[in-house]
Amino acid sequence: MDRRDFLAGTLAASAVAVSPVTEAQNSITRPREFYQLRRYALQSGPQAAMTEKYISEALIPALAKRAGPVGAFRLDIGPETPTFYVLIPILAPAMAGALELELAQDADYVKAAEPFWIAPEASPAFLRIDSSLLVAFDGWPRITPPAKAKRIFQLRTYESPSYRDHVLKVQMFHSGEFEIFRNAGFQMVFFGDTLIGQRMPSLTYMLSFADSADLDAKWNVFRNDPAWKKLSADPRFAFEAIVSNITNLVLSPLAASQV
Repeated sequence: MDRRDFLAGTLAASAVAVSPVTEAQNSITRPREFYQLRRYALQSGPQAAMTEKYISEALIPALAKRAGPVGAFRLDIGPETPTFYVLIPILAPAMAGALELELAQDADYVKAAEPFWIAPEASPAFLRIDSSLLVAFDGWPRITPPAKAKRIFQLRTYESPSYRDHVLKVQMFHSGEFEIFRNAGFQMVFFGDTLIGQRMPSLTYMLSFADSADLDAKWNVFRNDPAWKKLSADPRFAFEAIVSNITNLVLSPLAASQV
């Protein structure tokens, strides 16, 4: 195969790595969402309370008029705490760029957000805000909120050493890994391929558990499943390390989270 043809095919496959049956079903019934994933880096102290109030009383009510469900989470286990994450589903990439402009025209949002927006330099509301844009996997095209009960969430990001390897990892999910997750009893929330963000190429997904013991138990079932051992040894995916780094965070939902 010509090198340019391979590259073009690889980049195209990154957006549609899925079995033909799944793709045909989802294209009719469940169009894929896009996600803006925001990270609010904070200092210990009053910043956390101010930012949580902004997310709960200004951001989520405003976003609920435009899309939903919106997830809001506190980082419990991972680097750089305190940190909040907000997961915003959108219907098209252009909506991510226009979101702040739209919110600025919402009088209720502007009023509720004012303390956050005008916080002075001497006592800012946050340190930094990062944002990435993701597209949902064809095989998991929409956010699936867990049952409303006491939960923890695991946010996992897989970085790959090349776009070819990234595409192969996405294909691996569509070649049986979703079913292995399901058979292990995982509550799968979303799966997204990073379109704009840091440390690309990468994908990010979220799982939900009753507690840390439930998390450990389900991962033990997963890694010992014969189907996983077979899939992970498949020559299509096992010829080299197609994932070069994994970021693994444990989160808890804010009270106002809709996920």
